[in-house]
Amino acid sequence: MGCDLVVLEETRRTIGREETNDIALMTDDTVSRVHAVLDAYGTAWSIRDMGSFNGTFVNGERLVGDRILRTGDEITIGATRLVFRGEGGSPRTAGATAGADKPPKLTPREHDLLVALCRPMRAGGTFTRPASINDMAQALVVSPAAVKFHLTNLYGKFGIEGNGRLVQLANEALRRRAITPADLA
Repeated sequence: MGCDLVVLEETRRTIGREETNDIALMTDDTVSRVHAVLDAYGTAWSIRDMGSFNGTFVNGERLVGDRILRTGDEITIGATRLVFRGEGGSPRTAGATAGADKPPKLTPREHDLLVALCRPMRAGGTFTRPASINDMAQALVVSPAAVKFHLTNLYGKFGIEGNGRLVQLANEALRRRAITPADLA
C-alpha cells in the first residue's frame, strides 16, 4: 500500500471509488462511488459523508453532518486511511477554539445511565425529549429508585439545579462529551 500526497487547491474535492473523483480510491471495494466531499471555508477544510454505505470516520468517530478538519486528523473511508495536514500549526491546536468544560469522572453505571437518557435524542428531532426515569429503569434492568439515586449523583457532578433537570443533564452530557453520538448508536 502506497502513500500519496494530495494537495487541496480547489474549494471542493470529492473522494470515492469512481475515477472521476478528485481523490479516487479505485482499488478499495469498501468505498462508495462518491463517498465523501471536502469543502474549503477560508483557510479551513470540512468533510462530509455523502450517504456512503460504510460511512466516513474522523479519528475513529463516525461522521454525522459536516466536520471541520484539524492537522493530524485521521480520516477512514472504507478500508483506506487518510491523514489531513493543514497549513501551519501543530496538530489539533492551530486555530483551535477553546473547548467546552470537560466531563466529570463517571462510573460505568453513570455512563450507561447517560446513554439510556440520551438514546431517544439520536433521532435528531428538534424537540425530542430524553428518556423518562421509567424508560431508563427498563433499559438498564434496575428499579426507578436506583435510576433516581444515580441521577442525583449526576446532577451534582454536572452542577444541574432547578426544573427540567433531565433535559439539562442530557444536553450537558452531550455538550461536554460525557457521551458521544457513537455511544448512542
